[in-house]
Amino acid sequence: MKTRDKIVHAALALFNEHGERSITTNHIAAHLGISPGNLYYHFRNKEDIIRSIFSLYEQHLETGFQPYEGKKVDVDLLIGYFDALFYTLWQFRFMYANLVIILSRDDVLNKRYTVTHEQVLKRATSILTQLKKDGVVVLEDAEITPLADTIRMVACFWISNQLTHSEATQITKTSLYEGLLRVLMIFKAYASESAKPTFIRLEQHYHALARAEQEED
Repeated sequence: MKTRDKIVHAALALFNEHGERSITTNHIAAHLGISPGNLYYHFRNKEDIIRSIFSLYEQHLETGFQPYEGKKVDVDLLIGYFDALFYTLWQFRFMYANLVIILSRDDVLNKRYTVTHEQVLKRATSILTQLKKDGVVVLEDAEITPLADTIRMVACFWISNQLTHSEATQITKTSLYEGLLRVLMIFKAYASESAKPTFIRLEQHYHALARAEQEED
């Protein structure tokens, strides 16, 4: 792995473990065993590193939430979407935990975030539209985009909600599975009668994963 990539991945790990605000470029350099000068050769400052981390975030959103046209809707297909959502929240949890502050510091990143999530909303709307056509969910056409946006909102702010409305001081995989199950609850409310057993199986699947993580904690 190139030094630049090592810096990005080390920063992501440190931000997730300790919080972005408590980690400096010196901490990142020390963690990698390189000089601060070597780090500054690749990145001007911490904001520059965060922008590169955001590129990884954009790539994952691009690959993880594509419409499924031409595929059969089953448990495995839906698990693919929910696993992608879980991975996004876990892998970039430092950003979700401090999203407003991070974006307020960097106008360029703020604009990128807005564009990225406009694209996410379009893809989520396409997925919901297809699920309606396939008889998986029952809703009016006018409700599709607002529902997609509501799901996006719950997912994006679940971590900050946990940190501000509970005794949690850090995010665990168990707490993220709880958020995933809340999103599933929304889907289940719109599920067709024929699709409800599928969503029940999904709930059972993620309840089991949440219990397994809780036992490990």
